[in-house]
Amino acid sequence: MPLFRASGKRVGMKAQPGRRWMRGCRGSYRKKDEDGCVLSLTRLCLLSLADNMKEVWAKDYANNYLDHYTFSHIMGPFNLMPGELVEELIRLLCTRRQLSQAALHLLLVPQLRSLSLDSSPGLVTYALCGHIAARCKGLWSLDLSGAQQLPPKVLSKTLYSLPTLRSLSLAGMHCDQCVIRTIAQRCRFLRHLDVSRCHLLSPAALLPLGGGAFWVSSGSPSGSFQCMSKSQSSVSSSCSDPSTSLSPLPLTSLLALDIGFGEKEEDPVAAAAYMLLSLPCLERFAMESLAQACCIIEQRQFGQTNEFADREGVPRLDEVWAERRCRQSMDIWRKKREAEASANKEDDDDDDDDDDEEEEEDSILCEGYRSDIEEDPNRGEGPNWSKNQVDEIRRGVLSQSNKEGLILSLKDVRGVNCDFLGSLGHLCPNIYSISMNIDGHEDTTATSQESLIAAGLQTWSGQLRSLTVHFPGPLGGLLPALQVVGSSLVSLTLEGVKTSTHTPLMEVIKACARLRELVISAEPPTTQEEEEDVEDQRDNRDLPKLPNLCSLRLNFSYEHNQMKPVMSWMALKKVLKCLLTGSPSLEKLSLVSLPCPLDCVLQDVLQVIDLDLDLIADFTALPPLPLGRVEHISLLRTDVKVNTVKNIMQRSNRLKFLDVSYCWQISHLEWLNCKRISKVQVVWV
Repeated sequence: MPLFRASGKRVGMKAQPGRRWMRGCRGSYRKKDEDGCVLSLTRLCLLSLADNMKEVWAKDYANNYLDHYTFSHIMGPFNLMPGELVEELIRLLCTRRQLSQAALHLLLVPQLRSLSLDSSPGLVTYALCGHIAARCKGLWSLDLSGAQQLPPKVLSKTLYSLPTLRSLSLAGMHCDQCVIRTIAQRCRFLRHLDVSRCHLLSPAALLPLGGGAFWVSSGSPSGSFQCMSKSQSSVSSSCSDPSTSLSPLPLTSLLALDIGFGEKEEDPVAAAAYMLLSLPCLERFAMESLAQACCIIEQRQFGQTNEFADREGVPRLDEVWAERRCRQSMDIWRKKREAEASANKEDDDDDDDDDDEEEEEDSILCEGYRSDIEEDPNRGEGPNWSKNQVDEIRRGVLSQSNKEGLILSLKDVRGVNCDFLGSLGHLCPNIYSISMNIDGHEDTTATSQESLIAAGLQTWSGQLRSLTVHFPGPLGGLLPALQVVGSSLVSLTLEGVKTSTHTPLMEVIKACARLRELVISAEPPTTQEEEEDVEDQRDNRDLPKLPNLCSLRLNFSYEHNQMKPVMSWMALKKVLKCLLTGSPSLEKLSLVSLPCPLDCVLQDVLQVIDLDLDLIADFTALPPLPLGRVEHISLLRTDVKVNTVKNIMQRSNRLKFLDVSYCWQISHLEWLNCKRISKVQVVWV
């Protein structure tokens, strides 16, 4: 079967190979990718496969085999393709929304290393999971987010057959404690896990991820595990066997936002504290009680979690903290020895014997936190030290480093409460990305809360690159905090903020001059601006600019019974003009339900473009112009007119998508005319 379809020929006309080859070359040359470059031969082949998948490959399989047979493996044409090309073909079909059950069956090949079905959760069924477990045992990355029709037992059975997973996303699925135990037992190479929005999952169910000898597998492939308490494990012969003791997973990323509730209100805080101390490689952590857990660890208030530990059958938090401190001390000692060994290379033969003995002692002190998961767990390590000797050495290590605080390796945290930013800063000084929730307290004034947020973020001043804040208060209240960390921010997201006619949005832009992404979801002003601001052309040269900004989203809430938003913030026009003219690298633009006229702002920006073109004689040295690189524009519920839309499409050569839904100044006839004359996808409702 040919890879490319043959073009139609006139009856009775003889084909001319040379001209046909030239026509093919010209056609291929005109096809370009998103960056405007000519498509490669590999990309053209994948596009051809995607075009023929439904009518050729998937159609034949669906008509003759899908409902009649069940294959453990399919020896078809896609088995000969490299795994990277199969993955790219699946992503291409998902983007086009052309991925079907029959096509997916054909593309589940053994060489597949990454499979993401988050955009097609309806395809994830019991039968498909059986095919994934049988055919794709070498998967490194799996994303089944949103597949709510999959029961936990089927999910556990599937994951039991995928021991090589490095990344797993189960967000929004029916994931429970049984699934987590299966992951802890079988997916020993896992580095990223996303279980956000799994409401069947309690915070205590995450404990097996931290390892320990208290979670014993029954060995059944169905994923049924048995939880044993501390007292039960002491009398069980299986728990005394070292093979049942699991080291922590090498997780560097754990996302567990909006999961189920615990038996008591304190359970999420205790579970977060256990995760922080028992996962030594953790760099990215998302959990609502993260900051409170840091406060417990920093102030050593371990007694608050004793009831939780006894109920769940895990060691108490002070013991876990001592082991973590021991590991940190051992890491410091190991680095010092490596530095000394590199400085004294001439004594390598004598030092090798001493290093082996010291490494043997380290394995005894911190064997519960060994991160090398490839080692044989049945292998004996070190001499036969007694428990008293080990405890004595551990106390000596901790006493020497008692003045040094525990430092966690977290760099990206989400779900942080602003009340505990101080403790988070003491334990995690290397953070570069924060997502925090700020709730208004009745017993605190606005000024004190602003000072608290600014003081809490001071720890990461000059290094914080991404900040997301959910704040149901005035946007001006966040200005002191943004002035503290804004100089290094690359991404800023403000959600739920309130605005007024005097909101210092221009000062926010000045404080964050390096932004590449700016997202503001706000409530519009409730009062009408008394007098429209008169723009002063002399001051336009001094307006702040965001030359690196690539994505801008300003979304204002609106009432559904209103056809158009209330124009109550006229001073916003100057801010918009500042952002659009001072951001030549802009690629994505979303302006939704603006409480000010937008059409006049866009016309002024287009006039600036025309003025620059007239003043510059040498077009080869032309600098980037406003809206010159924009590819995606969304102008929902604004007063933009069709002439302005046409001018934008003429000047923006890279524009591919334009959404003008609910724009009351554009009629259905104007939209049809605009849609016919342009290659840009224009959406209007």
